[in-house]
Amino acid sequence: MNKVIKKTAAAVTVFAMAGSMALSCGCSSKKQLIIYNWGEYIAEDTISKFEAAYPQYEVVYRTFETNETMYPNLSNGYDVIIPSDYMVCRLIDEDWIQPVDWSKLPNVEANMDPMFKTMKYTDNQEISDEVLDYAIPYLYCTVGLVYDANKISIPDDTTDPSVIWGVLFDEANADKVGMYDSMRESIGAALNYLGYSINTMDEGQLDEALQLLIDQKANLRPAYGVDNLKDKMASGELAASIAWSGDHIVMLDRIAELGNTDIDLKYVLPKGSNWSVDMMCVPTNCKNYEGAMDFINFMYDPEIALENCEYVGYSTPNVAAKAMLDPDVSGNPYYYPTEDIFSTLEVYYTSDALEERYTELWNTVKASA
Repeated sequence: MNKVIKKTAAAVTVFAMAGSMALSCGCSSKKQLIIYNWGEYIAEDTISKFEAAYPQYEVVYRTFETNETMYPNLSNGYDVIIPSDYMVCRLIDEDWIQPVDWSKLPNVEANMDPMFKTMKYTDNQEISDEVLDYAIPYLYCTVGLVYDANKISIPDDTTDPSVIWGVLFDEANADKVGMYDSMRESIGAALNYLGYSINTMDEGQLDEALQLLIDQKANLRPAYGVDNLKDKMASGELAASIAWSGDHIVMLDRIAELGNTDIDLKYVLPKGSNWSVDMMCVPTNCKNYEGAMDFINFMYDPEIALENCEYVGYSTPNVAAKAMLDPDVSGNPYYYPTEDIFSTLEVYYTSDALEERYTELWNTVKASA
């Protein structure tokens, strides 16, 4: 595995500033391509390699931390966005994204794992069947617990969500746990811990999860965030945190960089938890459709896909890139689940009612004392 080098906010700013300066002075004959992606979610030289391969484009690269912080900014005119599967389904339903042109995506056609053609992306089968008309898988992951085995004890063979997630709700771990500042992941962990579906709309079950998260905030004082939790785990400031599987790999590399040999970081996946796919989409208000197709196709070049999954730590949907991975990574069932493990996991579903109710719950948690 390649060594992960932390991409700083300053690097992202340089991408944005360079494009903005060229646009304002009118000094560039290149066509602008605006990419909107998660933070720390692309290899450091991917953009420069794309611009070298396609010199007619100048990339402006901007980032977000969660699907919910991305959503209100869609009117800003991006050419490629990379939301998660449940948000993709919402964007299809709301006409925020337009179909991709598969004839311009030969790398995708040749290298995409066929399992993504048959997976159920949402409980609305009509929309689920349309997903690959609008979105191309970028990377995928599972949602589990990272923990320092020198500080937290969990049986190696357990998949019991009450045992695994119980670490995050045990007052003995006050001031030592992290929670994603992301409503689906954090509410999902609470629901999974309680033995409920991560897509439930049962009011009694949602009330239980709400109270659990409010009590956790008051009594354990968890650290909230996304990218910052990687550094907090790597430094030993936290003993456990909710985590996407890719973040576990990033944390391991940062621990090695820091030389923290006293941290024994492990990742465990509860039965009934989430697995999700982040997907490349083209907004309906995009101004550079051809550039968007070129970028998506470029990202499926096996070498580029390999560099990105090694840098980011998440699982690649590119079968040629996966074949080149370190077998310790590609053979890890938490990163690349077997069919049996997939069958125990859920994807996040979406609907207007669900989004409204879960947003209300999360806002209540964040506003609580």
